[in-house]
Amino acid sequence: MTTTNINETVAECIARALKRHGVDTLFAQSLPSAVVLAAEAIGIRQIAYRQENMGGAMADGYARISGRVGVVAAQNGPAATLLVAPLAEALKASIPLVALVQDVERVQTDKNAFQDFDQVALFQSCTKWVRRVQVEARVEDYIDAAFTAATSGRPGPVALLLPADLLRAEIRHPECRRTANLGVWPLDRARPCDEALGQAAQWIVEAERPILIAGGGVHAAGAAAALSRLQELASLPVCTTNMGKGAVDEHHPLSAGVLGALTGPRSLGAFTRTFVETADLVVLVGTRTNQNGTDSWRQISPTARIIHIDVDPCEIGRTYEALRLVGDAAITIEALADAIAPMDLDKRRARRGELEREIARCWSSFEEARRSVYESDSSPIRPERIMRELQPWLDQGLTMVADASYSSMWVTGQLRAPKAGARFITPRGLAGLGWGLPLAVGAKLARPGSPVVALVGDGGFAHSWAEMETIVRLHIPVTIIVLNNGILGFQRDAETVKFGRFTTACHFSPVEHTAIAQACGCDAAYVSDPSQLATVLERAIGSNRPNLIEVVTDPDAHPPLSLFAAMDEAA
Repeated sequence: MTTTNINETVAECIARALKRHGVDTLFAQSLPSAVVLAAEAIGIRQIAYRQENMGGAMADGYARISGRVGVVAAQNGPAATLLVAPLAEALKASIPLVALVQDVERVQTDKNAFQDFDQVALFQSCTKWVRRVQVEARVEDYIDAAFTAATSGRPGPVALLLPADLLRAEIRHPECRRTANLGVWPLDRARPCDEALGQAAQWIVEAERPILIAGGGVHAAGAAAALSRLQELASLPVCTTNMGKGAVDEHHPLSAGVLGALTGPRSLGAFTRTFVETADLVVLVGTRTNQNGTDSWRQISPTARIIHIDVDPCEIGRTYEALRLVGDAAITIEALADAIAPMDLDKRRARRGELEREIARCWSSFEEARRSVYESDSSPIRPERIMRELQPWLDQGLTMVADASYSSMWVTGQLRAPKAGARFITPRGLAGLGWGLPLAVGAKLARPGSPVVALVGDGGFAHSWAEMETIVRLHIPVTIIVLNNGILGFQRDAETVKFGRFTTACHFSPVEHTAIAQACGCDAAYVSDPSQLATVLERAIGSNRPNLIEVVTDPDAHPPLSLFAAMDEAA
């Protein structure tokens, strides 16, 4: 017979379970209060954000960099509804989050209690799994189930609803308690069968012009080292999606940088797109084959053979029929390399020298094409010039984070990854404005010893500038670069291309972002002369303090997206 031991509240049980899963950081605004009090009492740090939709994005950035589950907490009602957007981003981007959401007391359900809402229905569209805990004795079962759902298979967000009265209730635990740590991801690492791997290996060895496209799943699985081995062994040229940037060393002679929709004039993709368009074999790794990653599904030839490696079986074949390699990217790539190693690789090696020269010519052509803007001394400042000043910091371990829209494109298209596994964090699941700063906060908390810079536009920054108080209060030394051009750039440019005019929402009144930062106690600098950039960046990043750098940027500058190619070529 199992004996029982001391009493504790459900909230205390939850806090202890979080600790068991390696949780040391909880993104919350003190609600559910019973859980946060219990968590703080045992050493779990609360990161109290200012805007209720920012906590989910902070947890997202933390999970992407730490390799652990991001945990966010919220009260019922409006705070719960504001979790929908960051959870949806995490769902599309395959990031494991656990949302602990307070619910009304069990006896008050369906009685129009204060802030009562059908939260099960609310979260079903933006999470992998949602449950409401009803029985005190099963709380640890549900905590473990939540972490398992978040980290197994294709990672993603989950929501656990916790009635307020349940959190205050006392429970008695059996002496035989759960001990597993389920807070790291990926939780399980499966691999395809040997027959499928053998077929894929044969296709790669036989291919005349193969190309590998690496997506964000490479980072999620920690597969950068395995991919580097395969790239070198099979003499495979590799390009990446936006989320896959950094999956390979972009200085490797077989690395062709980011492709996707960055194919307009002055882009690397203008020169490298032919590697995909003329490929007879395309190897996809950890990519959703989404619109941005394929330039609206135009780049892969319908005659090309396709091999698709992904942990989610439903992503394989969604857009392109492919040889199915269902499994964890790291384990699968290693197994594929093992299958290729004993084969006759003379054909692949014979082609390598010319491939390397082709790719080198592409990089050289790109550098020449962008020189006028990358080295520009003009004012207002070109964003490409800012990227030039940031490039050396990547060699010092900088984690580069960007907001959605143009900020993401400047980072992925203009910076060059210095090593395999370098991290560039961009909200490419749903691409919501305002998430650059909170993602950077989470990234810095996950890797406090490395510098973190957030690149944000003035439009997106307005969604999240209250979090400057957060980084000052909690001493989180993130450097924020605000590209101040006074407009919603993508909105104006996209409307102009599609309709020949743009709406009145695209332009802003002047805002002194440095004044807002200083009002929050944040160090700030205003830059209108590009010659000041290097000094200001060094001072800010080296200060180990929260910093904001407001850069007056050219409102006519936009990344070289295919959408604007015709307009740019005519200019």
